[in-house]
Amino acid sequence: MAKTKTAPEYIVIPVEVFEAAETLEDLEDWLIAHNEELLARLRLAREEHGRGEAKTVDEVRKDLGL
Repeated sequence: MAKTKTAPEYIVIPVEVFEAAETLEDLEDWLIAHNEELLARLRLAREEHGRGEAKTVDEVRKDLGL
């Protein structure tokens, strides 16, 4: 059985970051930059792409039966 993760109930954003953010996108950028799991997945995807292991959109659609 696959192990599932639960999302944290709260995300803590330092006051300094919140006050310096001029847009919602600034806050989103900060959240992405501090999400270690997402960053690790993005690094892996970039490495796979560099090795030519990436799939085209059409291949993914075919795999998903779309």
